Amino acid sequence: MTILLRDDQDDIAHLTLNAPDRLNALSDAMLAALQAQIDSLKDDSSIRAVVISGAGKGFCGGHDIREMTAARKAGDGGKAAFQDLFARCTSVMMGLQALPQPVIAQVHGVAAAAGCQLVASCDLAIAATGTRFGVNGVNIGLFCSTPMVALTRNIPRKQAFEMLTTGDLIDADRAADLGLINRAVPPEDLASEARKLATTIAAKLDVAVSIGKRAFYEQLQMPTDEAYAYTSEIIVWNLLHADTAEGMEAFIEKRAPDWKK
Repeated sequence: MTILLRDDQDDIAHLTLNAPDRLNALSDAMLAALQAQIDSLKDDSSIRAVVISGAGKGFCGGHDIREMTAARKAGDGGKAAFQDLFARCTSVMMGLQALPQPVIAQVHGVAAAAGCQLVASCDLAIAATGTRFGVNGVNIGLFCSTPMVALTRNIPRKQAFEMLTTGDLIDADRAADLGLINRAVPPEDLASEARKLATTIAAKLDVAVSIGKRAFYEQLQMPTDEAYAYTSEIIVWNLLHADTAEGMEAFIEKRAPDWKK
């Protein structure tokens, strides 16, 4: 069975985590498959938006605990394997944000631990009502330190700390209130709503979106004055693009832009 499915429709790539018997765990194989798709998508100018969903009853239950437990049999107690695992997971999470295309998480069932990290690492997220989110490793004695990085860049810190220290799960409505997801929709509308969002984004000028996505994450790490200096350079660069000039002329002339993208 193919562990990660890809279905391209028009200019949207849909990736499906396909290990439902393991709640789509981020196993070694799943991380490798995700990294391969990231490497493929980053240079694929035909794709303008990416959707990630999970097969079966849930989006993603986190890391593969069975694989992690097996790694303890090594002479170092699993230290090298664990270091390698989290390095590869970090590469995937950061790789999603480094893609030029916006990435949308289409979430149902549950997104726990590293699965919640995956949602938080996507640029946008839509979830079915009834979906549960959590960084619940603390319940088995493992603080979700790496998922914490993405989580605390999405939601307020006191709420994040509560989730991390209690292991409690929150529902989709609460996740939307906190900013972990964009919105919650009825389960029967989940796929169509994610597709609608992807289609809307894919219709925009791809150069503008890719420039903007990179600038969005870069400026978040800067002091305000540096952020303004950096984004001023970016917007000038964007303005000098021929298709941007065409878009502005089309706006003035009240017509659809004739982009050469």
